[in-house]
Amino acid sequence: MELVFATHNTHKAREVSAILPSGISLKSMADIGFHQDIPETADSLEGNALLKAQAVYDACKLPSFADDTGLFIPALNGAPGVLSARYAGSPPDSRGNMQKVLTELLGSDKRDAYFRTVIALVTAESVHYFSGEIAGRIIHEPIGTGGFGYDPIFVPEGYDRSFAELPSEAKNSISHRALAFNSLIAFLSTL
Repeated sequence: MELVFATHNTHKAREVSAILPSGISLKSMADIGFHQDIPETADSLEGNALLKAQAVYDACKLPSFADDTGLFIPALNGAPGVLSARYAGSPPDSRGNMQKVLTELLGSDKRDAYFRTVIALVTAESVHYFSGEIAGRIIHEPIGTGGFGYDPIFVPEGYDRSFAELPSEAKNSISHRALAFNSLIAFLSTL
């Protein structure tokens, strides 16, 4: 079975390819000649993941999947949420995004947060969704050099180090993204 990952991130595509069940050949958007950016205009993670997966499926007619992730902070009414990547504006700026969150939480003791990833898989027959979520808290300043995005200010529940401080193997075993991809892989194993 050929499967297309609707991402321009080749590192992410390689990671996923390494854990797919045998018999599934992963293709990138570049492999199928799809080089356009797909605007993420939906108001939900599900909607944005579907926009990307559907656009790629429509271009190649191969089963296609895409993911979208957000950081949700109840004290900020769920922000940054679906706007996580561009919370501080466009183009995306991880440092600016983190600083905006830290500024908005300044003086607040309500720092609970969670990451959520949704994957949409589009096939000729249907659309399937897979999700993963991890709870934690926002710390007062960025710590650590690993990871990306909000990782330096997010400490997962049950840990005393930020995602950016954890070894990648540890983070990848508990993360929201890993949980969602594990659900996708379990589903693909049944095909």
